[in-house]
Amino acid sequence: MLNQMGMMSWLNLICSLPRTLLSPIVKQFITTSIIPSNFGFCFSSPCVTCLFDIQNDKTCVFDAYFNRNPVASMSPIQTEIGIEPNPVMADFSSRGPCSIEPSILKPDITAPGVDVIAAFTQAAAPTPLEFDNRRVPFTAMSGTSMSGPHVAGIVGLLKAIHPDWSPAAIKSAIMTTAKTRANNRKPILDEKGNLATPFAYGAGHVDPKYAADPGLVYDLTVDEYLNFLCSHGYTPREMQAFSEGTYVCPKNFSLADFNYPSITVLNIKTPVAVTRRLKNVGPPSTYRARVKAPAAVSAVVEPATLTFTKTGEEQTFKVAFKPNEMINSYIFGQLTWSDGVHFVRSPLVMKG
Repeated sequence: MLNQMGMMSWLNLICSLPRTLLSPIVKQFITTSIIPSNFGFCFSSPCVTCLFDIQNDKTCVFDAYFNRNPVASMSPIQTEIGIEPNPVMADFSSRGPCSIEPSILKPDITAPGVDVIAAFTQAAAPTPLEFDNRRVPFTAMSGTSMSGPHVAGIVGLLKAIHPDWSPAAIKSAIMTTAKTRANNRKPILDEKGNLATPFAYGAGHVDPKYAADPGLVYDLTVDEYLNFLCSHGYTPREMQAFSEGTYVCPKNFSLADFNYPSITVLNIKTPVAVTRRLKNVGPPSTYRARVKAPAAVSAVVEPATLTFTKTGEEQTFKVAFKPNEMINSYIFGQLTWSDGVHFVRSPLVMKG
């Protein structure tokens, strides 16, 4: 079966051939390939796609080419805004959990990455087709190569606004202010129309406006990064490559207490408590905690109220998780700290 790139290349090739030559090619194509439904886009832009559908017997019907008098038309370009729902998670977007370190939620965030008009190299054609000799300054592209620059630009913006923020603080600001609802005020969906989870969008869809003023951040120290390496079994000699001098690993460090903006707790068979530390990067204010947890788990925040009297002040809290029933798969929730102006959200990921 052709992979996704192969199918797109085939479609572009078929659409470029005279109709008189298509019959044997299409016949072979539809008997050796299974094309997913709603596959109505080209590999590159600009391009013209053939309209087709998939029947119950898995055969493709190319409307324009099986018609005796095919008619093509072109309409003026229109920019459509306010399309709902938006965003929707792309089918090619990587999903969690993280196979290397499942106790930390991945992905962290999602950002625009589908059909983004971007600058393109003049050293190559916009498609991998051998006969494509075009050189275009811009093209529509999708993937991490598009969403990554969006986040990188936001990081640069935040660093310009807050030059004293650490990389961890910037990441926290981006994650804790991200949106988990689409523009229709309903939860973000995946490519199949099902409810997406933090394994699809992480903390949510990035929102730079709110990331610039998050209120609170989950910051990290150098020692906490070193403790992370300790938890992965780094030897004292290996640790010297990352620390100034000798670093002694703590005996009781748990990755569940790693001061990350998301909270992941695995093996919840008995009550478990995790610790986090918040830094105030806004004006003095009082924040109250609100937890949304599935019925299978009870989650209690202690203390439930944090009062910050100055910028830069840090305070610690704990979240106690208690299973109410057997948990056989991943379940999700959310912890929010708010002073009525700022909403500092952290995804909760739990598994029994």
